[in-house]
Amino acid sequence: MDENGQVVTDARSTAWDAYSQSKPQRRKTNAKGETTWFNWTQYPDHGPGADELMLNPGDSALDLGCGAGGNAAHLAALGIKSVGIDLSAKQLDKARERWPDAAGMELHQAEALAYLEDTFTIFDAIYSVFGAAWFTDPGLLLPIVRARLKPGGVFAFSQRPRSTGATAARRRTSRAGPRRTQPSSSGGTTNLMCGP
Repeated sequence: MDENGQVVTDARSTAWDAYSQSKPQRRKTNAKGETTWFNWTQYPDHGPGADELMLNPGDSALDLGCGAGGNAAHLAALGIKSVGIDLSAKQLDKARERWPDAAGMELHQAEALAYLEDTFTIFDAIYSVFGAAWFTDPGLLLPIVRARLKPGGVFAFSQRPRSTGATAARRRTSRAGPRRTQPSSSGGTTNLMCGP
């Protein structure tokens, strides 16, 4: 946002807006018949659930790159104060259309680093499912995520499988705190980092 509170559109938000138009709205129910659910992977009904965030009703969570809001809506349905940010206004429009009555969910169009720098909120968990943790320099992101987590809070993210050249970024990530990696049968991983 600029100094007048207006959202500034750049090439990144334009690209994510275009991506949003190519993706259908999230299904009304998953394979278990649930109307909200947490998805860590790009595959439907696959991977661990929201329990990886170790949250209880009344806790707070921040989704860095919430897209169409499915994970944030699920946490809100569990009684979590759920905040989602995304660069794409079109993705956020889809979230508001799909989850109009999600009590406890708030959505903001923002870039991850800017939001984290501007907020005074301290969260119980911060997570990113193929979102900002995948696209943001960990040297910039991890210190500010840690500053916005409560002691013992969780930072969790999913990403594509490791590729050549990713080793240095992975090493930098592991220095920020203890990490548990959960392999998935799709070849991706869910990385969990616990705060101080």
